[in-house]
Amino acid sequence: MKNLKITILSAFLLCLTVGFSQSDNIVGVAAGNDNFTTLVTAVKSADLVGTLSSDGPFTVFAPVNSAFEALPSGTVESLLKPENKGTLQGILTYHVVAGKYMAKDVIKAIKDNNGSFDVKTVQGGTITLSLSDGNVMLKDAKGSIAKVVMADVAATNGVIHAIDAVVMPK
Repeated sequence: MKNLKITILSAFLLCLTVGFSQSDNIVGVAAGNDNFTTLVTAVKSADLVGTLSSDGPFTVFAPVNSAFEALPSGTVESLLKPENKGTLQGILTYHVVAGKYMAKDVIKAIKDNNGSFDVKTVQGGTITLSLSDGNVMLKDAKGSIAKVVMADVAATNGVIHAIDAVVMPK
């Protein structure tokens, strides 16, 4: 009976491993988390699934659903329209940095640079990272602020840091 339990447990773990190994890149991890349903919809609409599923590595500052809900009424719906695909791509790639930067790396960079650190996004713009009350904060090109609410969500091609606001390029 004990061997049967071990065999069943082993088979279960193998199925889990096989299931995750195919989808644990940034897109797969985000799609598996209910906090990112709006982001995943936007990534699909912007035709960025292939890009964010590629080898990377990438660091994604991923807005949670409530961040999108805080945008002015109708903004998300408008951005999801085919004619706004370029704008949506620009906004989403503004949340992506080439390279894998764990929270400890981000905090070190901020501290090593006198309290703030500018990072270039895949979109081409800059986000300024800083610390406030022990939290990593992002300041976008328009001066708006987002806070990292969950850090170091691992993916095979990088890392996700969940943020509480959508940051915007110029």
